[in-house]
This record gives sequence, structure tokens and C-alpha cells, in this order.
Amino acid sequence: MRSDADTAGPMTDPVPGPRTESMGDGVSRETPPPMDDTPIGRAAQLAVEAIGRAGEGLPRPDRTRIMVVANQKGGVGKTTSTVNLAASLALHGARVLVVDLDPQGNASTALGIDHHAEVPSIYDVLVESMPLSDVVQPVPDVEGLFCAPATIDLAGAEIELVSLVARESRLQRAIQAYEQPLDYILIDCPPSLGLLTVNALVAGAEVLIPIQCEYYALEGLGQLLRNVDLVRGHLNPDLHVSTILLTMYDGRTRLASQVAEEVRSHFGKEVLRTSIPRSVRISEAPSYGQTVLTYDPGSSGSLSYLEAAREIALRGVGIHYEAQQHAQPGVQNYQQSNSEGMQ
Repeated sequence: MRSDADTAGPMTDPVPGPRTESMGDGVSRETPPPMDDTPIGRAAQLAVEAIGRAGEGLPRPDRTRIMVVANQKGGVGKTTSTVNLAASLALHGARVLVVDLDPQGNASTALGIDHHAEVPSIYDVLVESMPLSDVVQPVPDVEGLFCAPATIDLAGAEIELVSLVARESRLQRAIQAYEQPLDYILIDCPPSLGLLTVNALVAGAEVLIPIQCEYYALEGLGQLLRNVDLVRGHLNPDLHVSTILLTMYDGRTRLASQVAEEVRSHFGKEVLRTSIPRSVRISEAPSYGQTVLTYDPGSSGSLSYLEAAREIALRGVGIHYEAQQHAQPGVQNYQQSNSEGMQ
């Protein structure tokens, strides 16, 4: 984020502050400041820059990147990050599909997708073997962004999947049969480690973990990493944790910087340089059926997600080599220290 001085442009006066003009009768009048010196002007300028940067385009992956957004701890910004990163990547010119695997359907709501009980949804794909193409809907206002919505039916899918053949790989098969070209698939998981999350981990190659910059940020993370290891060992050898995203960062507090420092020390290069600030605009956007990118393009939250998406896209160049090597010293070090602490 640039400072006000950067966004305001060059000064026309050698002395800062409003200029005074004489009215002829001894009464002075303050000349209104330039437009981009006002909060509205700065926001408008930032919005123009954000949209301009989004339109620049980024390198397209050589194959579809399937990213599983998971954290069994609730309230960490998982769904918010899924939809806003997806919108950011689409605004950068990519074709992106969001798969909503959370029975609450919050990702579908945030993308403005109708997901009442009668709408064909990801439940029909998992349980009824409906083709994924029959449930995917285009997202209004964001070209290149699509969503496979979740309905309340998904709440019972955990139980219904138990008796089905190849219950862990039903989402993987549906994605493999989907013929439309895509650059990214982002799967929004429920805040649990049940069969829905396992289906996502089997279908994906990369795991993106949002971690909030608050107390107990790393609580329970060891179990998620152990599950990733189990799925990699038995069901999906390509699975790896590629990205850690710091969310709800409040630069005014010492706690946020301490948590960020602790996460970076544990995970190293997997942590994105860009962190997502705590923002009212990010919280407001879903109630209007929008991402923060379309709700307030010039906000700090919008700019942060655009930058995070840019970082993810640039990191993805050659990501298949990293996947083959499974070189994740940061994650492995955390798992080792976590297990030692439990002994």
C-alpha cells in the first residue's frame, strides 16, 4: 500500500495545506484541495490502479491448478479467501472454478449464485454422480469465474458417502471428466476433516491454508497436516501444502505481528509475502452477493487479494516440479516440532 503522498500526485504549491485567496473585502476563502487529496479521490485513484493491474494478465499455468482451501478451525477467512482469490485470478485473465464443498454454501452466496434446495449442486455430483458441467454456473459481474454451488443437501452427504463405491475419489472423477478448459479450481472445504474434505484432498494437488493473525492461530493445524500426509501416502501422491495465507492482519496490534512472525518461522517459503488485513469492506461484500473486488475495488482488502493472487500465479510457474519433489521443509519442520511438543 502506498502512502497518501504517493497517491496524491505532485504538489502544485511550495507550501503544503489549502491555498487562501482574497475576496476583496478582507474575507479569505480556502481553495478546495485537488480531487485526489480527498478520501474519495484517493479511493477512486486506487480503484483505477487496482483494475488496471488486474487487467495486466499473469502467466497461465501449463495445466489446471487444483487448490484445496482447508483449515478445520472455523472463522479464519477460508471462504472469504477462496472467493476473493478466485475473483482476483479471474480479473487477471484466468478461467477459474470455485467448488463449494461447505454445506453452509457461503462461497455460493458471496459469488451471487442461487443455491436453494432445488438447484443442481455439488451434492448431486458427489452422491448422484451428476456431471460437474450440469451444476456449474457463471458468476455475475466477473468474466471467466464459475461456481459449483453447495445446497443444504450437502449436510447429509458425509453419511451418504460412507456406503458408496470409491467414496474418497468421487470429486476427483467428476473434475477429471469436466471438459471445459480451466486455469484454476479452488475448492472451499467445510471446517472439518470428514469425507467432504478428504474428497477435496484427493482431487487437488495443492493445499492452501488460511491462518488468522490471532491467538491460537496454529491450534489444531498439526492434525490437518497429518491428514494431508495420510492422503498423500495412500490416495494422492501429488498432494502438498503449497501456500499459507495470513488473514485478518491488524498492523496496529503487536499480537498480529507476533503471530505472523511465528507462522513465517514455522513454514518459511510457503507463506505468502502478502497478508490480508482485517477489513470492514471484506466483511460487508458477501451480504451484497459480491466479492470485495467488485464491491469496493479500491479498498485495502481488494488490493491485498489482488496482490496475493498475483503472488500465487507467479509462484505457480513450474509448480509441478515442486510437487514431484515434495520439498516442504517448512511444513515438515512444523510437524516435527509439533509432534515433539506432544510427547
